[in-house]
Amino acid sequence: MNIWVQLAIWLVSYFVSAAARPKPPQPKPAAFGDFQFPQATEGTPQAVIFGDVWISDWMVLGVGQYRTQAIKQKGGKK
Repeated sequence: MNIWVQLAIWLVSYFVSAAARPKPPQPKPAAFGDFQFPQATEGTPQAVIFGDVWISDWMVLGVGQYRTQAIKQKGGKK
């Protein structure tokens, strides 16, 4: 009988501590203004590259899409 009382007290204390625990704040999604990208000046010749490559040029003319919604995709049949 003693082990059941201890188990019940442990379960109650676990659920009370879980309910009283503070909830962590949700982080806000990254906005485009949060990033610092170098900008090209007018008249500077720029190379046009298609695809992902490493280059020595430090200019960033275009960046990818920054989504604020989760990507939902159905899985294929296996």
